Amino acid sequence: MEQIVKYLIEHGISISTMESCTSGLLASAITDYEGSSAVFKGAFITYSNEAKVMQGVPAELIEEYGVYSREVAEGMARACRDAYQAEIGVGVTGTTGNIDPENADSIPGEIFYTILWGKRKKECRLDMDTAGLSRHEIKKCIVREITKSLGEMIDHSEEEE
Repeated sequence: MEQIVKYLIEHGISISTMESCTSGLLASAITDYEGSSAVFKGAFITYSNEAKVMQGVPAELIEEYGVYSREVAEGMARACRDAYQAEIGVGVTGTTGNIDPENADSIPGEIFYTILWGKRKKECRLDMDTAGLSRHEIKKCIVREITKSLGEMIDHSEEEE
């Protein structure tokens, strides 16, 4: 993550997050580095469906696709990017361990995240074997995957220059 934060600082690119299953660990990872306040606009931790809607995710997306879906991850990325007027928005939703009794689409280890960066979009679905892992270990794995995706997007943007 350190290289990503340095890149964002050097290029003046802002980032925001809306996190559910990672509970703010991605925001924490970004802000672990000196100078991150220059580019990190803010984060929403929206653990419940209601919190997602309160922060700008259309309720219709949750109703139609389920809270654990590619569409809702994109809605989360868009909502945080718009709310904070950042260049990059990252949304992440999924089930880290046990089945969520409140949501029928809950599949343990199924994670969706979307990164919106300008007009570019990266959507990912992770199918993790969570057996024997603590919730914190699962969250760290998810943040590592998002970090890799951000790095790939940076590499791609440098190729375009």
